[in-house]
Amino acid sequence: MELIVISGLSGAGKSKVASFLEDMGFYVVDNMPSPLLPKFAELSMAAPGRYERVALVTDIRGGQTFDGLFEALDALHAMGCEHKILFVEASTETIIKRYKETRRIHPLAERMLSLDAAVEQERTVLAPVRQRADYVIDTTVLSTAKLRGVLLRLFGRDSDRPAMSVSVVSFGFKYGIPMEADLVLDVRFLPNPYYIAELRHQTGLDDGVYNFVFGYQQTRDFMGHLEQLMGFLLPQYAEEGKTVLVIGVGCTGGKHRSVAVTRALAEFVRQKGYSATENHRDMTRG
Repeated sequence: MELIVISGLSGAGKSKVASFLEDMGFYVVDNMPSPLLPKFAELSMAAPGRYERVALVTDIRGGQTFDGLFEALDALHAMGCEHKILFVEASTETIIKRYKETRRIHPLAERMLSLDAAVEQERTVLAPVRQRADYVIDTTVLSTAKLRGVLLRLFGRDSDRPAMSVSVVSFGFKYGIPMEADLVLDVRFLPNPYYIAELRHQTGLDDGVYNFVFGYQQTRDFMGHLEQLMGFLLPQYAEEGKTVLVIGVGCTGGKHRSVAVTRALAEFVRQKGYSATENHRDMTRG
């Protein structure tokens, strides 16, 4: 059985950590009293296959000191139940800001004169736990996606690492930019098939329009630069832990140039080994 004991400062992000571990297949128990750890481990080990990966959250909320936690962990070791301690922390300023934003009450607030003092007191109380921790994660400057990436690197299996999928969406600027887009490309500088009578009523999926757009050197040069940029960006986003990347490609009406470029870009993304879909939001308008 793989056992992770999560502890750390209130407001540092233990709940997010527990949630991500749950998504990775861990059975998560929040706020478990330390004396119950050996019994829980005993029951889990007696049911092989059912609780292969377990994460237990223990912290200051129970009003406990952590001598009992260390005794429980020593008991686990004696039982042959190996474990890792993950300690989650953040700067005092960051924790205070988070508490003010959520309007929650710090577990030690009733004893302290200020939130600042409560956070520092908790940091002192938890110092022995941090000292014994196998992993320490400081969430002060970590986005949610980056925190997830850190946990995947520490505890992830190959099956826990979903491949990033890419959605390439063509659109017309006159109908608005897609709200879900992470990246937006403006291709209105490319030659416009709209002004060619026999192409006006076709779309970028038709060979006539597609060949017209890519018949120009500036389009081919643009795609060369874009592919170089995407070749750099895609693995960066995947490494950060992003699971879905939405790229918007816009022209004036969303029927010709943006559709042709979207078609080509989606194919390039697939060639790089990513799952890619293309959607032409405004192609049939007008």
